[in-house]
Amino acid sequence: MIDIVYILNEIDNIMYFPILIIVMALAGLYFTTRTKGVQIRLFPESVRLLLEPSGDDNSVSSLQAMLVSTASRVGTGNIIGVSTAICLGGPGACFWMWIMCIIGASSAFIESTLAQIFKKKDENGQFYGGPAYYIEEGLKKPKIAALFCIFLIATYAVGFNLLCSYNLQSTFMEYSFYNPSITPAIIGVLLAIITGYCLFGGGKRIVKVTGTIVPLMSVSYVIIALIVILINYSNIPSMFLLIFQDAFDFKSIAGGFVGSCLVYGIKRGLFSNEAGVGSAPNASASASVSHPAKQGLVQTLSVYIDTLLLCTATALMCLSTGVARDAAVSGAPYVQNSIATVFGSAGPIFITVAMVLFAFTTLLGNLYYVDNALIFLNKKNKPTKKFMNIFYIFAILIIFVGAIIPMDAAWAMADITMGGMTLINLPTCVILGKIAIDCLRDYEKKKKAGKDPIFKAADIGLDEEKFAAWK
Repeated sequence: MIDIVYILNEIDNIMYFPILIIVMALAGLYFTTRTKGVQIRLFPESVRLLLEPSGDDNSVSSLQAMLVSTASRVGTGNIIGVSTAICLGGPGACFWMWIMCIIGASSAFIESTLAQIFKKKDENGQFYGGPAYYIEEGLKKPKIAALFCIFLIATYAVGFNLLCSYNLQSTFMEYSFYNPSITPAIIGVLLAIITGYCLFGGGKRIVKVTGTIVPLMSVSYVIIALIVILINYSNIPSMFLLIFQDAFDFKSIAGGFVGSCLVYGIKRGLFSNEAGVGSAPNASASASVSHPAKQGLVQTLSVYIDTLLLCTATALMCLSTGVARDAAVSGAPYVQNSIATVFGSAGPIFITVAMVLFAFTTLLGNLYYVDNALIFLNKKNKPTKKFMNIFYIFAILIIFVGAIIPMDAAWAMADITMGGMTLINLPTCVILGKIAIDCLRDYEKKKKAGKDPIFKAADIGLDEEKFAAWK
């Protein structure tokens, strides 16, 4: 009998080492060098731009577009992904998450700036776009653009939703009522029904309420994590020593590279912040800004919020408590055990509630990206209602399946489909990168002259007829 999980893991391992690790590192370092460290150098400017209005009440502002992409980034990966990386790869995974976050933020700048430059305007005056559009028009490769959309659909409707559903049900493992033969299926059915209700036009109040609560829950989670860390303040020096010792234990890393802290840190960091994957540009293109570089700068903040704030909160909270970490508790149990050392039985309940909210909004947010890909594949037209209903039924079944499949299969599927997107998007960004870099130089030149930068396609030698949004 064919072992599907084994095959998925082998594909996952080969895709990330050596292929994706090299591609991501080289692309990030290339963009960091060419932009002179834009993600660090212009960090204060990124913060200032965050609160800049769009100038049109009917348009999407930089902040709104950033919040959409952040909502997609922030989710179960910030809790379960980090826990899995530490338990299976080691504490050093935190360090490599930080490194790839800082390097990857330059990739996030480039992809979101390109999405802005190549964006389109619909009949209602709203902007739209994303990697499929800059691949089609920038590279003149419509088939590759279509392939990217297929990988995006496979990632967000299948891979990520399988994993999201699995991660949610795993948070109930610590409770006495959990029965591995029955409970996952029950949770899968309930989650599928609620998501389906919202997808088919109902549940607008549910979506609105969770959309309001999730940002509050994110802030609460960071506060809870800080409390745990401060209570265990005496362990902080040894905790950081452990992280750096493990991160630079190259003998151990070389001995089992695929399962090392370096690979797990990069995998789970990419899954969480999605820098260079090609997802956030779909939201970035919708923003109404006076200059493409503005949205690129704002998107670097989204990467930092996700990894340097939320992922780090999970990592430091868990490591500061010193609770046992191994494969048996990887995922939700490790986080729940850590928080329980301070908050008792209330701690695991808080994590469960947070996971329910994060998972639900992530599931719906993922399908928002899928809608854009389906429209592109349907020759820029919205698919028929009948087609969308069939697709939503498929998406609901995927959510149920995710709750009952093995952990390895869920993570491997998410890694593989996301890796496919990244291997198309990042090389495209490298090829088209000069356009985004010229755009950045134009922004800095105008800023230095004391102006509020306003972009015209002709300013960097682009044909205004082909870039109608920037005439």
